[in-house]
Amino acid sequence: MPKFYDSETLHRLQQVELEILKDFMDLCDRHGLMYFGIAGTGIGAKRHGGFIPWDDDIDVAMPRKDFEKFLKYAKKELADRYIPLNAAYDSRFPMMTTRLMKKGTLFIEEALKDAGCPCGIFLDLYVLDNVADAKLAYELQSWEAWFWSKLLVLRCMPKPFLFQTGWRARLIWAICGMVHRSMKLLHISPDWLRRRCEKVCRRYENRKTRRMAFLPDTSPYWNVIDKTKLLPLRRLPFEHLQLYFANNMEELLTRQYGAYMELPPVEKRKTHYPYRLEFGDQIEMGK
Repeated sequence: MPKFYDSETLHRLQQVELEILKDFMDLCDRHGLMYFGIAGTGIGAKRHGGFIPWDDDIDVAMPRKDFEKFLKYAKKELADRYIPLNAAYDSRFPMMTTRLMKKGTLFIEEALKDAGCPCGIFLDLYVLDNVADAKLAYELQSWEAWFWSKLLVLRCMPKPFLFQTGWRARLIWAICGMVHRSMKLLHISPDWLRRRCEKVCRRYENRKTRRMAFLPDTSPYWNVIDKTKLLPLRRLPFEHLQLYFANNMEELLTRQYGAYMELPPVEKRKTHYPYRLEFGDQIEMGK
């Protein structure tokens, strides 16, 4: 059963995340960078006009070239308030996503409590890279990116989060622990794994392709965008903001979630309920 916040804490967390999103959007709009909400953020906009009531994060995607420009501008214009975190900046971070984190805050998920990397309240950024048009080449690129990204997780965390429970979880964790120890003994660095994964993701960077995707996801086929259907982006209300979304967002959400306008049962509602949470003035939650 997922853990849920009390209403006051969740509301405060969501307000901080909206503040981060607003600053992110302002910077991108000033510099003409493309971005759009995806996944649960899209469901929230369509079904609730903002956050899914129990949700505690915001997901935004950017094409690679816009993302690289964003990092350059963010270092100059947002450095007083925010820190970008990804595996390239800190090899202890085990994922291929990037987080724009608010300085002075703390948001440590259970899965990352032993990673040692700085973790603050954040906006989740997903980088979209060109993927091959040919079926076999696409399958190969997808599998390679997924493989290297999962090795990166295991190199950083010997006991990653699992949906399985009981003996299945214990068996998988035992295998994960052996893989983790083997990579350490072989002196395989997290940065080497990250560079291998990114190289695969960027394989078609200089070619025109029909699709782009964030391949190092739970499934490499999860966030795949058809460029011919993406534009023009649509602005939809997300709380008090007007956030961009893909023109074919309903098609994307149906492919990912099925009947996404229906509320899921409680046991299938997802949160990132933290091991420890700090808003900058006091510890709100923690052990």
